[in-house]
Amino acid sequence: MAAVSSMSKMYGLCFHAVRQTAGLKASRLLQRRSFRVTAVQQQQPFDSSLEKPQFPGASAEFVDNLEFIQPNVISGIPIYRVMDRQGNIINPSQDPQLSKETVLNFYQKMTMLNTMDRILYESQRQGRISFYMTNYGEEGTHVGSAAALDPTDLVFGQYREAGVLMYRGFPLDLFMAQCYANADDLGKGRQMPVHYGSRDLNFVTISSPLATQIPQAAGAAYAVKRENANRAVICYFGEGAASEGDAHAGFNFSATLECPLIFFCRNNGYAISTPTNEQYRGDGIAARGPGYGMLSIRVDGNDVFAVYNATKEARRRAVAENQPFLIEAMTYRIGHHSTSDDSSAYRSVDEVNYWDKQDHPISRLRHYMTARGWWSEDDERTWRKQSRKTVMEAFEKAERRLKPNPELMFTDVYEEMTPNLNKQREALWRHVQQYKEHYPLDLYDK
Repeated sequence: MAAVSSMSKMYGLCFHAVRQTAGLKASRLLQRRSFRVTAVQQQQPFDSSLEKPQFPGASAEFVDNLEFIQPNVISGIPIYRVMDRQGNIINPSQDPQLSKETVLNFYQKMTMLNTMDRILYESQRQGRISFYMTNYGEEGTHVGSAAALDPTDLVFGQYREAGVLMYRGFPLDLFMAQCYANADDLGKGRQMPVHYGSRDLNFVTISSPLATQIPQAAGAAYAVKRENANRAVICYFGEGAASEGDAHAGFNFSATLECPLIFFCRNNGYAISTPTNEQYRGDGIAARGPGYGMLSIRVDGNDVFAVYNATKEARRRAVAENQPFLIEAMTYRIGHHSTSDDSSAYRSVDEVNYWDKQDHPISRLRHYMTARGWWSEDDERTWRKQSRKTVMEAFEKAERRLKPNPELMFTDVYEEMTPNLNKQREALWRHVQQYKEHYPLDLYDK
């Protein structure tokens, strides 16, 4: 009994110490918390005499009639735009007043991306590379958003954001090196084509599984917030990826943890072959923002100025207020989903031609520049010829370059090679030596 009594006293002392420590930690945590609090609902002192809801999970009033909320309670969210389809500024107060040099840079990056897409798409069709995904029709969402960011902001892409990386200064040589998986590839030939990444340009390497970047971006944004680094994180995804469970996790974490994060949804009409009317029943993706407590906006993704304005303001407020924003950019995927897809099986040629000829982000910006005397037919011919020559030079250089050293298959995981990896490495080289006629090692970097 004495032993039991002694144990009971010891347990009581330990429990008291744990409670004191927990209380101290909680006090310090509250003292350290200096982030946005104005938008957080403060729970009111409980008063049982008040005939109003006291539930901590929602802010509402009691009603005495049975009525289900209609799914279109938030419907018809307007689409913000700055230019009409002829490149005319609709409301002068919304004109970003960008310089001629900046606008020309927008146009040249968008058309350079378009040219690179055409050449690499054809190279895949010729069997020169294994896979490719074009960005036709979505160039405005890339360049408009990228231009509104700070170079230190961290980018999480899906797989159709090559223009963002191009705007940040990723050279054509490295685009080609990645698609050809040659010795100059920053990923050392380990990724599928179009899975770009650049540590120097704060662009996290793309991964194929859909929507994995969304919760990753939330975690990165929370780390940025804790560092108080005056940076933001932007996460790109399509409307199809928004149906993944990872999207819910990322939205909810970023909102509850109050992270400086911009969720940028490219709603291009199709998730591979699934049209939006089969993808969701609500009013697009922007309508989901309020449910998570996020500020949301829907923009015309074919209007590069509207995308720029929305992203710039979202970035400013995300950093200043430590809260996430959701931008839904309405656009259209003119090309096939990838070289593994034939979109003629699920949409008409007339539908594609409308967006290609009548409402293209490149032609809209060109109308804007032409009206101001900043661009002419001669400028267009000269630039198209020059840009194609530049892309072809990078293309030919990449094709001549050696493949990465096979030894790189075993590096960058462990600091020291494990016994299991050593056995695999030895087995590889025995196999290569035995069937050397099938493995032209002279094509690989030494």
